[in-house]
Amino acid sequence: MELAVNLDQLMSAFEAYNHAVWPVQVLAYLLGLIALYSASKTTRVSNNVTSGILSFFWLWTGIAFCIIYWGPIYPAAYIFGVLFIAQGMLFFAGAFRPKLSFHTGSNLHSIIGLLFIAYAMIGYPVMGHFLGHTYPRSLPFGLVPCPTAVLTFGLFMLTDKKVPKHILVIPAFWALCAFVPVFSGILEDAGLVIAGLVCTPMILLRDRRSQGERTNTASAP
Repeated sequence: MELAVNLDQLMSAFEAYNHAVWPVQVLAYLLGLIALYSASKTTRVSNNVTSGILSFFWLWTGIAFCIIYWGPIYPAAYIFGVLFIAQGMLFFAGAFRPKLSFHTGSNLHSIIGLLFIAYAMIGYPVMGHFLGHTYPRSLPFGLVPCPTAVLTFGLFMLTDKKVPKHILVIPAFWALCAFVPVFSGILEDAGLVIAGLVCTPMILLRDRRSQGERTNTASAP
């Protein structure tokens, strides 16, 4: 299966997609702000809300963009769509029985997480502008794969408890896949490559350290 991305075809797909789904782009930004607000709060439903919004982004991207708009011109996108739908279902389950616990603070993880969230929401259109990828031939926040994955890594960094490894696998894999569009000319997707390389080990090391501390506490006399 051909893995190389034709830049003009992909940008044309973004153009048709942006026209077709308008004004869902506005809704995506509203949901992104709600997810960030919920992640900063500790309430009975805040974790459910954030996981539910992540579920919407991943499911929408998998179905609407990967399968409906990208698949017909790039057959590998059908496989990507399945992966995004699978990840969306994991988050959907977490909307009812949360597996993720979000909380912002002044620690390094939170600061880095907020920076990546800002990049997903603001950095993509700004960088795209300077690269000539202006609306409608641009990557809409939360509605196409790479900005969605960057947002996800940013929110993962705002967790205050262990991130289950099965929830981390597909975003980490997609960060590696982002090398393909970067080499094809979508340089703004370099932010996802960086997010994957930075956030994945930081999350795993933090969770391993926390597990070790809990084990030592439990074994202490």
